[in-house]
Amino acid sequence: MNTQNQKPEPGMRKPRAAVKTPPVPPLLVLISAPSGAGKTTLVHLLLKAQPNMARAVTCTTREPRAGERDGVDYHFLTAEDFLRRLHAGNFIEHATVYGNNYGILKSELLGKLRTGRDVLLNVDVQGAATIRAQAAGEPELSRALVTVFLTTATVDVLAQRLKKRGADAEAVIQKRLAVARQEILQWKNFDYLLISGSKREDLRRTLAIIEAEKMRSARSAPPDF
Repeated sequence: MNTQNQKPEPGMRKPRAAVKTPPVPPLLVLISAPSGAGKTTLVHLLLKAQPNMARAVTCTTREPRAGERDGVDYHFLTAEDFLRRLHAGNFIEHATVYGNNYGILKSELLGKLRTGRDVLLNVDVQGAATIRAQAAGEPELSRALVTVFLTTATVDVLAQRLKKRGADAEAVIQKRLAVARQEILQWKNFDYLLISGSKREDLRRTLAIIEAEKMRSARSAPPDF
């Protein structure tokens, strides 16, 4: 039976054409927090919840640890190669920790953003300040950048979390809290302040931030009327 010219039965609706939504430019999501606020856990949950989000892979001159893969966990560079890239201005942010160099390549961020994927950065407050300043001179990064500062409601709550981890001696915890007090003063320099609650709530709020940022008129294509 030929159904090509068959008219729909009375009362039947014609199938609707698929609605095409314009592509939304990807985001560069930067999360910073004092030690113990839950940043590492949030980053892990966020990557699991967002299949289209990629973690920015850091360069380092330290030796790979057991199970670490080059290009996945870190980009492992020789000291000479790192220095060459540093002098060439390839890094958006870099630091020396315990004698080893660490840095994030601009090409690492731009390369992933240009594939349409959101990129997640996990950095300390000092690194966040450097990235904000560097992104200001890179229009593509500046448009994509969204910064979030995660912290507990009080220093006492932060102290409880650090003690609960059981990873540090009391003297080390007090040192971390002293640093945290200084870091928390920088919260006004971030786009969003996220007061940490439960893991689930932290994730929900961060996802809400990402969704809202993607609907900003400055990032959206005009409606097709």
